[in-house]
Amino acid sequence: MTTAPQTPPNTLAGIALLVAAVACFAVLDTTTKVISLSVPVLMALWFRYAFQAIATTVTMLPSRGWRLFKTAHPKFQCLRGLLLLTTSVFAFFSLKYMPVGEFTAIVMITPLVITLLASLTLGERVSVLRWMLVVGGFVGTLIIIRPGGESFSWATLLPLGLVVSHAWFQILTSRMARTEDPVTMHFYTGWVGTLIASLALPFVWTSLDSWTLWAGLGLMGFMGTVGHFMMILAYARAPVSTLTPFLYAQIGFAMLGGWWVFSHVPDHLSLIGMGMIAVCGAAGAWLAVRESRVIIQATES
Repeated sequence: MTTAPQTPPNTLAGIALLVAAVACFAVLDTTTKVISLSVPVLMALWFRYAFQAIATTVTMLPSRGWRLFKTAHPKFQCLRGLLLLTTSVFAFFSLKYMPVGEFTAIVMITPLVITLLASLTLGERVSVLRWMLVVGGFVGTLIIIRPGGESFSWATLLPLGLVVSHAWFQILTSRMARTEDPVTMHFYTGWVGTLIASLALPFVWTSLDSWTLWAGLGLMGFMGTVGHFMMILAYARAPVSTLTPFLYAQIGFAMLGGWWVFSHVPDHLSLIGMGMIAVCGAAGAWLAVRESRVIIQATES
């Protein structure tokens, strides 16, 4: 008896979905920077998570019912939600003070930090090549930040806090993904973030007179939610090792958004640093997936 050959994953569709997802995250970041000029950061943060939580519940609860709430690790779901909220807090405040392109490039060293943390805390063996890529990525980051330079300020350090929190979020996600439904994980991150952010909402709520600000808040929530769902669909259609390098397309989209909305073009040194991060990060993430099967996801605000 012969078995029918399995249909290979639709790799091109997966790549297209992932590129579309990181484009959504770049639009989210660019919109966040625009909105942060007029709306309190914590209020915008609450709206972004509330949109995700409500949208996920409305779209998934009718088909999944109570299975949407089912999880074997509620404490880890809460911790994962807290880590993503912490990441978003760093992202929103970073974008208020930094250009979108440079911000995105710095946070793209997250896969390299995952390599560092996995070696130091989890005892994972790391090859010499991956260590060289980690060093290259950090050198690129220093070129962008330029400590002691004229353009250096405390705000340029904010993305580094994001990188650390998001690296732990990724490590926890890669462990939970073995037993947890990704939609359920998305559901919990939305509601955990919404509930925690709600604690600060009474102190930061501001009346908005312009419909464009409300539209901007809606666009932030929409892009974050759609981008995440596109990423889930992408990983269901193509191997992680194939998709991971394409995450770095987000740097290009972020630079385009910064140029289009703010007329900002990174200087030559920043472009060199961004290039180093893109090359070292993409190669390091690909090797990490190939060697340790860690799931690397895009950084979303």
